[in-house]
Amino acid sequence: MNVATVCARNVVSCPGQDSLRHLAELMRAHHVGAIVVTSAGQHAQRPIGIVTDRDIVVEVVATGLDAETITAADVIRAPVVVVSEQDSLLDAIHRMRSRGVRRLPVIDARGQLSGIITFDDLLHALTHELSTLVRVAEHQPSQEARARP
Repeated sequence: MNVATVCARNVVSCPGQDSLRHLAELMRAHHVGAIVVTSAGQHAQRPIGIVTDRDIVVEVVATGLDAETITAADVIRAPVVVVSEQDSLLDAIHRMRSRGVRRLPVIDARGQLSGIITFDDLLHALTHELSTLVRVAEHQPSQEARARP
C-alpha cells in the first residue's frame, strides 16, 4: 500500500504571504489543524511549509504578537518534509518519526502538492490491515479442521 491510497486529497493551502489570522480563519472554516503553505506561482502548488494550530498558539498568541502582521512564511520551518504519492506507508511513518512531525504534504511526480497524509490517516489504515490479519488468524484453525478432519 502506498501513500496515494491513504492520503487526503482535499488539502487546505495558502501562499506564504497570508497572515496567520487568515490561516486561523481557514482552519476554523475547514475544520483542520494545519494549512500547507505553497509557493507563490499561479499554477505551481509546490509545498514550502506547514502551519499548524499549535504554531499559531506557540509562536503568536503565547508571545503576544499580532496575527495580522505575522505571515505563514514567517513561521514555517524550511525545508518542508514531504512524501511522494509512490512512497510506502512505512516510508511516511519513518519520515514522520525522524523529523518529529504528524503531517506530511504529499507530492506527485512533478513535485506538485497532491494531498496530505496525517498520523491519524496512517493509524486508521494500519488498524484496518491489522484487523484483517487478526481475522485470518481467527479463521485459520477452523479452515484447517475442515481440510483435515
